[in-house]
Amino acid sequence: MSDEVAPETTLLRVPESVADRSIKVTVVGCSGSYPGPESPASCYLVQATDGLRTWSIVLDMGNGALGVLQRYVDPLKVDAVFISHLHADHCVDMTSYYVLRKYHPKGSQPKIPVWGPKGTAKRLAKAYDLPRKPGMKEEFEFHLYGAPITIGPFRIESWEVPHPVPAYGMRLTAFGKTLAYSGDTGPTDVLDQIAADADLFLCEASFRSCDDNPPELHLTGHEAGEAATRAGAKRLVITHVPPWHDAQEMLAEATKTYDGPLELAAQGVVYTL
Repeated sequence: MSDEVAPETTLLRVPESVADRSIKVTVVGCSGSYPGPESPASCYLVQATDGLRTWSIVLDMGNGALGVLQRYVDPLKVDAVFISHLHADHCVDMTSYYVLRKYHPKGSQPKIPVWGPKGTAKRLAKAYDLPRKPGMKEEFEFHLYGAPITIGPFRIESWEVPHPVPAYGMRLTAFGKTLAYSGDTGPTDVLDQIAADADLFLCEASFRSCDDNPPELHLTGHEAGEAATRAGAKRLVITHVPPWHDAQEMLAEATKTYDGPLELAAQGVVYTL
C-alpha cells in the first residue's frame, strides 16, 4: 500500500507474556527548528524487547539525526519510521536514510514502513531530486496516518495538531506503558488525549511567553506545562527548543504550570518506562 490510509496495521504482534515489559526512549536529536551545537534536530528512538528480539521505531528524522542514530541502533534494523510533519528539521535526513538502504554494500534493503502526512513520498523524492515515480517507494512503504498501528508490542495512535503544515502528535503504548509525543504544535486540547496519563510526555516548547509569538505554530514552556497538567502526564520532558533561546527559560516557565517530574531533553539521554 503506497501513501494511503491503511486499516489498522499489524506487524507481527507478539504475546506480552514473553516480553520484559519495558520501553526505552533514546533522545537522538532534540534541537528545535535547526540543529544546534549540542544536538541534531528532532529524532527519537523508541525500543521494546520481547522474547524474540528488540523492536525499534524512529520518531522523526531531522537534520543530522541519521549520523547520531547509528550510535544507538543499526539503521538496517529499524522496523518503522514515523514522520510527524514535513518541515526539514523533522524529515530531511530521510534522504540520507534512503541512500543507506538503497546502496548499502550488503545490497538494497527490504522496504520498511514509513508513516507521515499526505504528500510524504512526494516531498522526500523532491528533497533528493528524484523523479516522483518511483521516488523512494522501492525503499520505503509509505502510509498515511489514520487507524491505530501495531508494530511488535507497540500500539501507535496519532492525532492531527495545529501547525502551518499538516502535523501529528503520537501516543505509543507497550506493556502498559505510554510515551506521548507532541510533535510540533500550537496550543490545542488535542494534547489532552495524546498525553492522557502518559508515563513520559515529550512536549515541544519553542516559544517564550514574554515574546509576541505567532498563533498556532509552537508552544511556550508555560503552555507545555499546562498541557501536561491537564493530561495528567506522569513525567514531562521539554524538547524542540531552538538554539537561539536559553532552554532554561522554557523549563522555568513549565515549572509554574506543572508540578510533576520535569526536565529538558538532551541528546543521548535514555528513558526507561
